[in-house]
Amino acid sequence: MLLLFSAMPCTAQKKMKTENVFIITFDGYRWQELFQGADKALIGEKKYVEDTAILKKNFWAETAGERREKLMPFFWSVIAKKGQLYGNRDYGNLVNCSNGMWFSYPGYNEILCGFADDARIRSNDKLENPNVTVLEFLNQQAAFKGKVAAFGSWDVFPFIIHEKRSGVPVNAGYEPATGANLSEREKFLNVLQTELPRPWSEVRMDGFTHHFAMEYVAKQKPRVVFLSFGETDDFAHGGKYDAYLTSAHQTDKFIEMLWYELQAQPAYKDKTTLIITTDHGRGTEPLDNWRSHGTKVAGSDQIWFAVLGPDTPAKGEMKDAGQYYQNQVAKTAAALLGVAYENKRKTGEAIKPALPGK
Repeated sequence: MLLLFSAMPCTAQKKMKTENVFIITFDGYRWQELFQGADKALIGEKKYVEDTAILKKNFWAETAGERREKLMPFFWSVIAKKGQLYGNRDYGNLVNCSNGMWFSYPGYNEILCGFADDARIRSNDKLENPNVTVLEFLNQQAAFKGKVAAFGSWDVFPFIIHEKRSGVPVNAGYEPATGANLSEREKFLNVLQTELPRPWSEVRMDGFTHHFAMEYVAKQKPRVVFLSFGETDDFAHGGKYDAYLTSAHQTDKFIEMLWYELQAQPAYKDKTTLIITTDHGRGTEPLDNWRSHGTKVAGSDQIWFAVLGPDTPAKGEMKDAGQYYQNQVAKTAAALLGVAYENKRKTGEAIKPALPGK
């Protein structure tokens, strides 16, 4: 089958220190919590919180700066000092979806392909993506062939990435680790995943996604990894603000664990960039709209992204007014690898401040 990207060769760009890229997503995680910490209107609301005293002890503080550091310590102690954070709308630093759907499949298509496709990507149904992702594009290049992989908590990712056509291995939903020479941890995770309750039919707990990915990275040394955590969105839909915050806090820990493990391995140390973002935002008003998103929920096109790696200038929280879009992630990932990414459809431009000398 002919691939849908253009025939433009995979030409090398400016020499980068980055040799590996990890694109990481928090499903449906609001910019408000990332930049302001726990929401005052929600943290004490018993409708959404089982034990308000414990949640306040864990995540409440009087100032937004203190709250966000308690909730996301790795983001604010490491990324804010050594990388870049985009999307604090209080400074006019805006990041939005360019797709008009404002839910998951269209968002992930935009992140991974570099463009919206509202005409064809209009649901979360398990339909093979007609578009070629940057993962598939890179997997067709000699330097990355067989060195691209994806892990997700949501079981639709094999379709979004079009695992059959792309050749990119995808471990998602309740799939077990497969292949020869499974590690003892992978064997244990495979068993444990079948023994624990499943709160959602299509989304597994993020701990499995994290540890399956960590084991694969340790063994296979992929150069490009897509890693998607899903709990934040599902807990939000369920109206569980306590679990939403706790999951976000744990995901921050997962990313910290991944980062320091990468820095401990010669194949990745000082050669790896993380690009972290979300597929969509959530509502704010009326209060119950924090549970929802989509075109009928104002604000759910408002997102954010973060970049941490050897080529990205350490500018921290970006306070310059500007407009960025979800469609810029794919080309940014490729540019950091020194690759000119072009698709048959026009893609968003790379995030210039995240590149060296910009």
